[in-house]
Amino acid sequence: MKINNLEELETPCLILDKNILEKNCLRARQRCIQLNTILRPHVKTSKSIEIAKIALDQEIGPITVSTLQEAEYFASAGFKDILYAVCIIPRKLTRLNFIQQKYNCLVRLVLDSIFVAKAIVNFSNLNNTKFEIFIEIDCGEGRSGLGFEDQKILEISKIFSNCKNTNLIGILTHAGHSYSTNDKKEILSIANKEREDALASVKNMVNFNQTPPIISIGSTPTMLFASHLNDITEVRAGIYMFWDLAQASRGICKIEDIAITILASVIGHNHEKKKIIIDAGALALSKDTSANKFMPEAGFGLICNQDTGIPLLGLNVSEIHQEHGSINIYNLDWFDKLPIGSLVRILPNHSCLTCAGFTNYNILENNMITDTWSRTNGW
Repeated sequence: MKINNLEELETPCLILDKNILEKNCLRARQRCIQLNTILRPHVKTSKSIEIAKIALDQEIGPITVSTLQEAEYFASAGFKDILYAVCIIPRKLTRLNFIQQKYNCLVRLVLDSIFVAKAIVNFSNLNNTKFEIFIEIDCGEGRSGLGFEDQKILEISKIFSNCKNTNLIGILTHAGHSYSTNDKKEILSIANKEREDALASVKNMVNFNQTPPIISIGSTPTMLFASHLNDITEVRAGIYMFWDLAQASRGICKIEDIAITILASVIGHNHEKKKIIIDAGALALSKDTSANKFMPEAGFGLICNQDTGIPLLGLNVSEIHQEHGSINIYNLDWFDKLPIGSLVRILPNHSCLTCAGFTNYNILENNMITDTWSRTNGW
Protein backbone atom coordinates (compact mmCIF):
# COMPACT_ATOMS: atom_id res chain seq x y z
CA MET A 1 0.00 0.00 0.00
CA LYS A 2 1.28 3.44 -0.88
CA ILE A 3 -0.25 6.74 0.18
CA ASN A 4 1.33 9.75 -1.50
CA ASN A 5 0.87 12.11 1.39
CA LEU A 6 -0.19 12.29 5.01
CA GLU A 7 -3.41 14.13 4.16
CA GLU A 8 -4.99 10.87 3.00
CA LEU A 9 -4.67 9.31 6.47
CA GLU A 10 -7.48 9.37 9.01
CA THR A 11 -6.49 11.12 12.21
CA PRO A 12 -5.39 10.63 14.86
CA CYS A 13 -2.94 7.92 13.82
CA LEU A 14 0.61 6.72 14.46
CA ILE A 15 3.46 7.62 12.14
CA LEU A 16 6.59 5.48 12.41
CA ASP A 17 9.73 6.70 10.66
CA LYS A 18 11.35 3.47 9.45
CA ASN A 19 14.76 5.00 8.83
CA ILE A 20 15.00 6.34 12.38
CA LEU A 21 13.74 3.01 13.77
CA GLU A 22 16.45 1.11 11.90
CA LYS A 23 19.17 3.47 13.11
CA ASN A 24 18.02 3.13 16.71
CA CYS A 25 17.93 -0.67 16.52
CA LEU A 26 21.35 -0.86 14.90
CA ARG A 27 22.81 1.28 17.67
CA ALA A 28 21.43 -1.04 20.37
CA ARG A 29 22.73 -4.17 18.64
CA GLN A 30 26.18 -2.63 18.24
CA ARG A 31 26.20 -1.57 21.89
CA CYS A 32 25.46 -5.12 23.06
CA ILE A 33 28.17 -6.49 20.81
CA GLN A 34 30.54 -3.97 22.39
CA LEU A 35 29.42 -5.14 25.85
CA ASN A 36 29.77 -8.82 24.83
CA THR A 37 26.22 -9.66 25.83
CA ILE A 38 23.02 -10.80 24.13
CA LEU A 39 20.27 -8.31 23.30
CA ARG A 40 16.82 -9.66 24.12
CA PRO A 41 14.62 -6.80 22.85
CA HIS A 42 11.62 -5.87 24.97
CA VAL A 43 8.70 -5.68 22.55
CA LYS A 44 6.15 -4.22 24.99
CA THR A 45 6.47 -0.80 23.34
CA SER A 46 6.12 -1.81 19.69
CA LYS A 47 4.02 -5.00 20.07
CA SER A 48 4.75 -5.61 16.39
CA ILE A 49 6.17 -8.58 14.49
CA GLU A 50 7.76 -6.39 11.81
CA ILE A 51 9.44 -4.14 14.36
CA ALA A 52 10.75 -7.10 16.39
CA LYS A 53 12.41 -8.45 13.25
CA ILE A 54 14.13 -5.10 12.67
CA ALA A 55 15.26 -4.99 16.31
CA LEU A 56 16.77 -8.46 16.00
CA ASP A 57 18.01 -8.00 12.41
CA GLN A 58 16.58 -11.44 11.68
CA GLU A 59 13.27 -13.25 11.30
CA ILE A 60 13.08 -14.57 14.87
CA GLY A 61 15.18 -14.46 18.02
CA PRO A 62 15.01 -14.01 21.78
CA ILE A 63 12.45 -11.41 22.89
CA THR A 64 10.93 -10.05 26.09
CA VAL A 65 7.18 -9.51 26.55
CA SER A 66 5.06 -8.05 29.33
CA THR A 67 1.65 -9.61 28.59
CA LEU A 68 0.42 -13.08 27.71
CA GLN A 69 -1.30 -11.53 24.71
CA GLU A 70 2.12 -10.47 23.44
CA ALA A 71 3.56 -13.92 24.18
CA GLU A 72 0.88 -15.64 22.12
CA TYR A 73 1.03 -13.08 19.32
CA PHE A 74 4.77 -13.52 18.85
CA ALA A 75 4.65 -17.28 19.38
CA SER A 76 2.06 -17.53 16.58
CA ALA A 77 4.58 -15.79 14.30
CA GLY A 78 7.28 -18.38 15.01
CA PHE A 79 9.18 -16.81 17.90
CA LYS A 80 10.48 -19.67 20.06
CA ASP A 81 12.40 -18.00 22.91
CA ILE A 82 10.12 -15.66 24.84
CA LEU A 83 10.68 -14.18 28.30
CA TYR A 84 7.51 -13.09 30.09
CA ALA A 85 9.09 -10.48 32.36
CA VAL A 86 6.23 -9.97 34.82
CA CYS A 87 5.90 -12.05 37.99
CA ILE A 88 3.70 -15.04 37.23
CA ILE A 89 0.74 -16.18 39.31
CA PRO A 90 -0.57 -19.78 39.42
CA ARG A 91 -3.83 -19.22 37.53
CA LYS A 92 -1.92 -18.04 34.44
CA LEU A 93 0.04 -21.29 34.15
CA THR A 94 -2.68 -23.10 32.17
CA ARG A 95 -2.64 -20.46 29.45
CA LEU A 96 1.16 -20.41 29.37
CA ASN A 97 1.22 -24.18 29.04
CA PHE A 98 -1.28 -23.90 26.17
CA ILE A 99 0.88 -21.32 24.36
CA GLN A 100 4.01 -23.43 24.73
CA GLN A 101 2.35 -26.59 23.44
CA LYS A 102 0.34 -25.04 20.61
CA TYR A 103 3.26 -23.09 19.15
CA ASN A 104 6.13 -25.38 20.20
CA CYS A 105 7.90 -22.54 21.96
CA LEU A 106 9.38 -21.75 25.36
CA VAL A 107 7.95 -18.96 27.50
CA ARG A 108 10.33 -18.30 30.37
CA LEU A 109 8.75 -17.14 33.64
CA VAL A 110 9.66 -14.79 36.48
CA LEU A 111 8.76 -14.99 40.17
CA ASP A 112 9.73 -13.60 43.57
CA SER A 113 7.47 -15.76 45.78
CA ILE A 114 7.90 -19.06 47.61
CA PHE A 115 4.14 -19.63 47.26
CA VAL A 116 4.31 -19.26 43.48
CA ALA A 117 7.43 -21.44 43.24
CA LYS A 118 5.63 -24.30 44.99
CA ALA A 119 2.55 -23.83 42.79
CA ILE A 120 4.68 -24.02 39.62
CA VAL A 121 6.35 -27.22 40.76
CA ASN A 122 2.96 -28.78 41.57
CA PHE A 123 1.50 -27.72 38.22
CA SER A 124 4.57 -28.98 36.37
CA ASN A 125 4.46 -32.37 38.06
CA LEU A 126 0.70 -32.83 37.62
CA ASN A 127 0.70 -31.82 33.95
CA ASN A 128 4.13 -33.10 32.93
CA THR A 129 4.92 -29.57 31.80
CA LYS A 130 8.30 -27.90 31.44
CA PHE A 131 8.88 -24.32 32.56
CA GLU A 132 12.07 -22.30 32.85
CA ILE A 133 12.18 -19.91 35.79
CA PHE A 134 13.97 -16.70 36.78
CA ILE A 135 14.00 -15.23 40.28
CA GLU A 136 13.43 -11.47 40.11
CA ILE A 137 15.83 -9.27 42.07
CA ASP A 138 15.05 -5.70 43.11
CA CYS A 139 18.16 -3.64 42.41
CA GLY A 140 16.68 -0.39 43.69
CA GLU A 141 13.48 0.35 41.78
CA GLY A 142 11.29 -0.77 44.68
CA ARG A 143 8.67 -2.51 42.57
CA SER A 144 8.75 -6.32 42.49
CA GLY A 145 11.67 -8.61 43.23
CA LEU A 146 13.77 -9.70 46.19
CA GLY A 147 16.84 -8.03 47.65
CA PHE A 148 20.02 -9.80 46.57
CA GLU A 149 20.65 -11.00 50.15
CA ASP A 150 17.08 -12.17 50.80
CA GLN A 151 16.98 -15.72 52.18
CA LYS A 152 13.91 -16.42 50.04
CA ILE A 153 16.31 -16.74 47.08
CA LEU A 154 17.85 -19.80 48.71
CA GLU A 155 14.46 -21.22 49.67
CA ILE A 156 13.06 -20.79 46.16
CA SER A 157 16.11 -22.38 44.58
CA LYS A 158 15.74 -25.41 46.89
CA ILE A 159 12.10 -25.82 45.82
CA PHE A 160 13.17 -26.22 42.20
CA SER A 161 16.25 -28.35 42.91
CA ASN A 162 14.21 -31.57 43.02
CA CYS A 163 11.78 -30.80 40.18
CA LYS A 164 12.36 -32.96 37.09
CA ASN A 165 10.42 -30.98 34.50
CA THR A 166 10.88 -27.37 35.53
CA ASN A 167 14.23 -25.66 35.98
CA LEU A 168 15.39 -22.55 37.78
CA ILE A 169 17.72 -21.06 35.19
CA GLY A 170 18.79 -17.68 36.52
CA ILE A 171 18.29 -14.21 37.88
CA LEU A 172 16.42 -11.25 36.38
CA THR A 173 16.48 -7.62 37.43
CA HIS A 174 15.41 -4.28 36.00
CA ALA A 175 16.80 -0.86 36.88
CA GLY A 176 13.64 1.05 36.03
CA HIS A 177 14.70 3.82 38.38
CA SER A 178 17.36 4.76 35.83
CA TYR A 179 14.54 6.75 34.16
CA SER A 180 14.26 9.03 37.19
CA THR A 181 17.37 11.14 36.56
CA ASN A 182 19.18 13.14 33.90
CA ASP A 183 22.51 12.83 35.71
CA LYS A 184 24.79 10.57 33.65
CA LYS A 185 26.95 9.76 36.68
CA GLU A 186 23.88 8.66 38.58
CA ILE A 187 22.74 6.47 35.68
CA LEU A 188 26.21 4.90 35.62
CA SER A 189 25.96 4.23 39.36
CA ILE A 190 22.53 2.63 38.89
CA ALA A 191 23.89 0.51 36.03
CA ASN A 192 26.75 -0.72 38.18
CA LYS A 193 24.41 -1.62 41.05
CA GLU A 194 22.04 -3.40 38.68
CA ARG A 195 24.89 -5.62 37.52
CA GLU A 196 26.41 -6.11 40.98
CA ASP A 197 23.13 -7.01 42.70
CA ALA A 198 22.23 -9.50 39.97
CA LEU A 199 25.59 -11.24 40.25
CA ALA A 200 25.62 -11.17 44.06
CA SER A 201 22.19 -12.80 44.28
CA VAL A 202 23.44 -15.94 42.52
CA LYS A 203 25.59 -16.74 45.57
CA ASN A 204 22.36 -17.45 47.46
CA MET A 205 21.20 -20.13 45.02
CA VAL A 206 21.91 -23.83 45.36
CA ASN A 207 21.46 -25.50 41.99
CA PHE A 208 24.08 -23.94 39.73
CA ASN A 209 27.08 -26.11 40.50
CA GLN A 210 27.47 -27.29 36.91
CA THR A 211 25.38 -25.03 34.66
CA PRO A 212 26.12 -21.32 34.93
CA PRO A 213 22.99 -19.24 35.60
CA ILE A 214 21.52 -16.84 33.08
CA ILE A 215 21.87 -13.27 34.36
CA SER A 216 19.27 -11.05 32.69
CA ILE A 217 19.24 -7.30 33.25
CA GLY A 218 17.36 -4.55 31.53
CA SER A 219 16.78 -0.86 30.94
CA THR A 220 17.78 1.23 27.98
CA PRO A 221 19.70 3.88 29.97
CA THR A 222 21.82 1.34 31.85
CA MET A 223 22.54 -0.53 28.61
CA LEU A 224 23.85 2.66 27.06
CA PHE A 225 25.78 4.01 30.05
CA ALA A 226 27.14 0.89 31.77
CA SER A 227 30.94 0.89 31.99
CA HIS A 228 30.88 -2.86 31.31
CA LEU A 229 28.55 -5.84 31.60
CA ASN A 230 31.04 -8.56 32.46
CA ASP A 231 29.33 -11.86 33.35
CA ILE A 232 25.91 -10.56 32.27
CA THR A 233 24.17 -12.97 29.89
CA GLU A 234 21.57 -10.75 28.29
CA VAL A 235 20.09 -7.25 28.23
CA ARG A 236 16.39 -6.53 27.98
CA ALA A 237 15.66 -3.06 26.62
CA GLY A 238 12.94 -1.68 24.40
CA ILE A 239 12.28 2.06 24.44
CA TYR A 240 15.41 2.65 22.34
CA MET A 241 13.48 1.49 19.25
CA PHE A 242 11.12 4.50 19.32
CA TRP A 243 12.44 6.82 22.03
CA ASP A 244 10.19 9.61 23.35
CA LEU A 245 10.28 12.98 25.09
CA ALA A 246 10.73 11.39 28.53
CA GLN A 247 14.05 9.95 27.36
CA ALA A 248 15.05 13.03 25.36
CA SER A 249 14.35 15.28 28.36
CA ARG A 250 16.92 13.29 30.34
CA GLY A 251 19.53 13.44 27.59
CA ILE A 252 19.33 9.69 26.92
CA CYS A 253 18.49 10.41 23.28
CA LYS A 254 18.01 13.43 21.02
CA ILE A 255 14.73 14.80 19.71
CA GLU A 256 15.71 13.71 16.21
CA ASP A 257 16.08 10.10 17.44
CA ILE A 258 12.35 9.81 18.21
CA ALA A 259 10.85 7.52 15.58
CA ILE A 260 7.17 7.78 16.54
CA THR A 261 4.77 10.70 16.15
CA ILE A 262 1.00 11.08 16.23
CA LEU A 263 -0.63 12.70 13.24
CA ALA A 264 -3.55 14.93 14.26
CA SER A 265 -5.92 17.35 12.56
CA VAL A 266 -6.81 20.88 13.59
CA ILE A 267 -10.56 20.73 14.24
CA GLY A 268 -11.24 24.13 15.75
CA HIS A 269 -10.07 27.63 16.70
CA ASN A 270 -11.02 29.13 20.04
CA HIS A 271 -10.17 32.80 19.51
CA GLU A 272 -11.46 33.88 22.91
CA LYS A 273 -9.22 31.43 24.80
CA LYS A 274 -6.36 31.59 22.25
CA LYS A 275 -6.45 27.85 21.68
CA ILE A 276 -6.11 25.63 18.64
CA ILE A 277 -8.13 22.43 19.04
CA ILE A 278 -6.92 19.11 17.60
CA ASP A 279 -8.49 15.65 17.39
CA ALA A 280 -5.82 13.95 19.53
CA GLY A 281 -6.67 13.82 23.21
CA ALA A 282 -6.00 11.55 26.17
CA LEU A 283 -6.83 8.34 24.32
CA ALA A 284 -4.44 9.17 21.49
CA LEU A 285 -1.61 10.70 23.52
CA SER A 286 -2.10 9.23 27.03
CA LYS A 287 -2.04 11.47 30.11
CA ASP A 288 1.64 10.84 30.73
CA THR A 289 3.69 13.97 31.38
CA SER A 290 6.93 12.25 32.37
CA ALA A 291 9.08 14.56 30.24
CA ASN A 292 7.92 17.67 32.10
CA LYS A 293 10.24 17.22 35.08
CA PHE A 294 13.25 18.02 32.90
CA MET A 295 11.46 19.53 29.87
CA PRO A 296 8.56 21.67 31.15
CA GLU A 297 7.78 22.86 27.64
CA ALA A 298 6.79 19.31 26.59
CA GLY A 299 3.23 19.54 27.95
CA PHE A 300 1.33 16.48 26.72
CA GLY A 301 3.50 16.41 23.59
CA LEU A 302 5.43 18.75 21.34
CA ILE A 303 3.69 20.04 18.20
CA CYS A 304 5.68 19.43 15.00
CA ASN A 305 5.53 20.26 11.33
CA GLN A 306 3.42 17.69 9.51
CA ASP A 307 6.04 16.99 6.84
CA THR A 308 9.35 17.23 8.68
CA GLY A 309 8.40 16.16 12.19
CA ILE A 310 10.48 19.10 13.51
CA PRO A 311 8.98 20.85 16.58
CA LEU A 312 7.21 24.16 16.00
CA LEU A 313 8.84 26.56 18.43
CA GLY A 314 6.77 27.19 21.53
CA LEU A 315 3.86 24.89 20.70
CA ASN A 316 2.74 21.89 22.71
CA VAL A 317 -0.43 20.05 23.59
CA SER A 318 -1.25 22.03 26.70
CA GLU A 319 -4.58 20.46 27.68
CA ILE A 320 -6.31 17.18 26.87
CA HIS A 321 -9.78 15.71 27.05
CA GLN A 322 -10.78 12.26 25.87
CA GLU A 323 -10.74 13.05 22.12
CA HIS A 324 -9.68 16.70 22.15
CA GLY A 325 -6.33 18.35 22.60
CA SER A 326 -5.72 22.07 23.03
CA ILE A 327 -2.71 24.06 21.89
CA ASN A 328 -2.32 27.34 23.75
CA ILE A 329 -0.96 30.03 21.45
CA TYR A 330 0.58 33.37 22.31
CA ASN A 331 0.90 34.60 18.75
CA LEU A 332 -2.41 34.91 16.90
CA ASP A 333 -0.60 34.26 13.62
CA TRP A 334 -0.84 30.55 14.44
CA PHE A 335 -4.55 30.66 13.61
CA ASP A 336 -3.53 31.46 10.02
CA LYS A 337 -0.55 29.08 9.99
CA LEU A 338 -2.65 26.18 11.31
CA PRO A 339 -6.10 26.60 9.76
CA ILE A 340 -8.96 24.21 10.48
CA GLY A 341 -8.31 20.98 8.58
CA SER A 342 -4.53 21.32 8.63
CA LEU A 343 -2.28 18.63 10.10
CA VAL A 344 0.33 18.54 12.83
CA ARG A 345 2.51 15.77 14.19
CA ILE A 346 3.05 15.30 17.92
CA LEU A 347 6.10 13.91 19.71
CA PRO A 348 4.87 11.80 22.65
CA ASN A 349 5.95 11.89 26.28
CA HIS A 350 5.87 8.11 26.63
CA SER A 351 5.84 5.99 23.48
CA CYS A 352 4.70 2.79 25.25
CA LEU A 353 1.49 4.34 26.55
CA THR A 354 0.82 6.45 23.47
CA CYS A 355 1.11 3.55 21.02
CA ALA A 356 -1.25 1.46 23.16
CA GLY A 357 -4.16 3.55 21.89
CA PHE A 358 -3.70 2.39 18.29
CA THR A 359 -3.96 -0.82 16.29
CA ASN A 360 -1.39 -0.11 13.59
CA TYR A 361 1.57 1.96 12.46
CA ASN A 362 1.71 4.03 9.27
CA ILE A 363 5.24 3.52 7.99
CA LEU A 364 7.05 6.62 6.78
CA GLU A 365 9.94 6.23 4.34
CA ASN A 366 11.50 9.17 2.49
CA ASN A 367 8.56 11.43 3.39
CA MET A 368 5.97 9.00 2.04
CA ILE A 369 3.71 6.47 3.76
CA THR A 370 4.68 3.13 2.23
CA ASP A 371 3.04 0.51 4.43
CA THR A 372 0.88 -0.27 7.45
CA TRP A 373 2.08 -2.60 10.22
CA SER A 374 -0.29 -4.07 12.78
CA ARG A 375 0.32 -4.37 16.52
CA THR A 376 -1.30 -6.35 19.31
CA ASN A 377 -3.00 -4.86 22.35
CA GLY A 378 -4.63 -6.23 25.47
CA TRP A 379 -3.54 -8.87 28.00
